[in-house]
Amino acid sequence: MPFDPSSPFSLSISRRGLLSLGGLVTASLVLPGCDLGSMFAVPPRDTVYFTPNDKFYRVNINEGSYEFTRDLDVEQWQMVIKGEVQNRAVMKWRDLLNRESFDQAVTLMCIDTLPGGSSLGTAMWRGISLKKLLTDLGADEETSRDVIFRAADGYHDSIPFSRAMEDDVMLAYLMNGEKLPKDHGFPVRLIVPGLYGIKNVKWITEIEVYNGDYQGHWQKKGWTDDGTIHIFSRIDSPGHYQSIVGLSQRLRGIAYGGPETIIDVQLSFDQEKTWVSAELDTPLSPYTWVIWNYDWAVPRAGKHMVSVRAIDAKGKVQTSEMTRPQPAGATGLHSIVLDVIIV
Repeated sequence: MPFDPSSPFSLSISRRGLLSLGGLVTASLVLPGCDLGSMFAVPPRDTVYFTPNDKFYRVNINEGSYEFTRDLDVEQWQMVIKGEVQNRAVMKWRDLLNRESFDQAVTLMCIDTLPGGSSLGTAMWRGISLKKLLTDLGADEETSRDVIFRAADGYHDSIPFSRAMEDDVMLAYLMNGEKLPKDHGFPVRLIVPGLYGIKNVKWITEIEVYNGDYQGHWQKKGWTDDGTIHIFSRIDSPGHYQSIVGLSQRLRGIAYGGPETIIDVQLSFDQEKTWVSAELDTPLSPYTWVIWNYDWAVPRAGKHMVSVRAIDAKGKVQTSEMTRPQPAGATGLHSIVLDVIIV
């Protein structure tokens, strides 16, 4: 759920000034919906490629969204497809399962996620092609501008028709090999690689091919209608302000490029004056984060600041400029402090 700019806790971040989620600078703020991590000492995090369903972040327009999912009946559920299509349709659960399906690994990310934050996760999704569905129903490519998705909890948003007609956009009903959990959109949700979670509508009950520029729930509150994810990277281990023993240490974390895969992850140990490249594990999909590792020969005992940045396949370097999440997602680098001890 995006941060509400009308909140008394509205956030203003200047370049490299107020906030480093790794804990270098402390700020008092509240963002509803997404986990901010810790402003203080942070223990190391497990770095795994796929996020277990029960550990996957979840965000909705209100907590009542979780309550109603208990009463969702798959046999009564239906999804209406209407608007600029030749053949209006009503799909039931069995209709969904009877269509050709495909699997793809995709990372999803909350638009409120700050540098070093935890509100992102990777899963293997199974579902049907939105492109094929709209093509089969005779979607009008001449007049269609947006595709609107409406959810059972009242949420609504859209993506451009041109994006909807790309091969990687799916209506997913399995998550990591299991039926889509109710908290994550059962019976079916939208997966659009490279776009923030606000665009990946859950609990879909209606799809409308629309001849116009549709403004969804968060766009009406001043948030982006584009939703493209900014380059993100994070140091998972060691943890911030962790005391570590010895002059040989392995650093590990993740990096995510949104619409583009990551080709390089770099670390700085001198406040971003120089950078060295980490080793990257090969991802299973161009739509997911990558896991990186770096074997660090520590020059001396004492406190060290470490920063991380990533570079995507188009050569774009993650910016160090820190910006607030509203309206189009936060930017900035994750930095931590480590205390190296020799015994």
